[in-house]
Amino acid sequence: MTMERVDLPLSQLTLAQKLDLMESLWADLSRDEKALDSPDWHQAVLRGREKELENGSATVSEWKDAKERIKRNVSCE
Repeated sequence: MTMERVDLPLSQLTLAQKLDLMESLWADLSRDEKALDSPDWHQAVLRGREKELENGSATVSEWKDAKERIKRNVSCE
């Protein structure tokens, strides 16, 4: 089965539209988490981040707070 390519006018979209499109795509892709295979290096990155949290060299944020901070810091125009 050959997948038909979908071409979008990405160069004509604003940054805000592109980010919205990415969020929509990710929401759709992540509906079935078991179908998503993580690359081999991902586990090593997660272990490293857990160690940083344990030794106090990293902090975490609630996702909704992080998204708001990202929106404030990214110009979408």
